[in-house]
Amino acid sequence: MPEQDTLLFKCFNEVSVYAMLKCLEPKLKSYKKNDYIFSLGDSFTGVGVMLEGKAVVLNQRASGDRDVISVLSPGDVFGEIVAFSELAYWPNTVQAFENCKVLLIPKSRISGECSKVCPWHRSLIENFLKLLSEKALVLNKKVQFLAIKGIREKAATYLYEKYKEIGSKDILLNLNRNDLADFLSVSRPSMSRELCKLRDEGIIDFHLNSFKILNPEALKLINQL
Repeated sequence: MPEQDTLLFKCFNEVSVYAMLKCLEPKLKSYKKNDYIFSLGDSFTGVGVMLEGKAVVLNQRASGDRDVISVLSPGDVFGEIVAFSELAYWPNTVQAFENCKVLLIPKSRISGECSKVCPWHRSLIENFLKLLSEKALVLNKKVQFLAIKGIREKAATYLYEKYKEIGSKDILLNLNRNDLADFLSVSRPSMSRELCKLRDEGIIDFHLNSFKILNPEALKLINQL
């Protein structure tokens, strides 16, 4: 059962969630690490809710390169933008970042009228609209990152924004360094090189996807937002 603090099911008590799931008729699917949950061009059948594990939404190019659009953690919803559009296929690829479980809700149960006239359906649609608004803000932030010139500036800005967001010098990213490079649309070797330079300058320290901001003021001076 999905967590009630998931935005999609916010304001619903446990009894309401169970009743709603009965109405929505979702399917529970399990995926192993690196499995494709959906691939670009697959027929769009419904919205996914991450229950366990992590997945990434990718834009895969013909050259083989890929851009990480977002990382999905438990409670996150994906596919809601397509559900309220006229697209009949997945515009991106969704791949399991680790072993995960996903709740798949049929599109007809979300965007169509509820034949059972259940009292929770309207609230569910309102929550979907809130999700769409939040995702639009996230995508707008990514556009700002991509507009920054210079890999050093992109990396520093991303880390400084995370530092402001969580209010701590200790940052655990849900992306490894390779995926961070893909997210910022820069080459992986160049990203590693610039992060090492920031570390050598005493501005940050890191191990795997764990970062520590040593000199916030120096990072702020490089920040481009």
